[in-house]
Amino acid sequence: MTESNRHQCSVRVYIEDTDTGGIVYYVNYLKFMERARTELLRELGFEQRQLKQQGWLFVVHSLDSRYRQPARLDDELLIQTGIQRQSRASLVFGQQLFRQADRQLLCEAQVKVAIVDAQTMKPVPIPPPLAAMLGRYQLATD
Repeated sequence: MTESNRHQCSVRVYIEDTDTGGIVYYVNYLKFMERARTELLRELGFEQRQLKQQGWLFVVHSLDSRYRQPARLDDELLIQTGIQRQSRASLVFGQQLFRQADRQLLCEAQVKVAIVDAQTMKPVPIPPPLAAMLGRYQLATD
């Protein structure tokens, strides 16, 4: 996997992200990945608020995650995000979360996101201007 077609986002682990042992609580990895997907869209010129105002919502349909090593209090994390698959009304993001200091892979996930109408919550096509820009982060298929 090359980094050139992956969006990169950094986050720091704060006390509220951890349990009493200073280990990141598992659900917080999903929050970090959500932030990274939002930043990918923002980098392409599409803010979530703007998309919602235009009637589109991005909702998580399903995900598959693997936790490999724990992140700890004060770790700086790097989240790499790319698009594994794109269909008419959904995207599958491939995301990996690393510890910056040693590049250790901590968590990885495939997250399917559906694009829905904000009023009806029914699937709608990916907005054409966004669809045209997503190729920047398309991952090579095996």
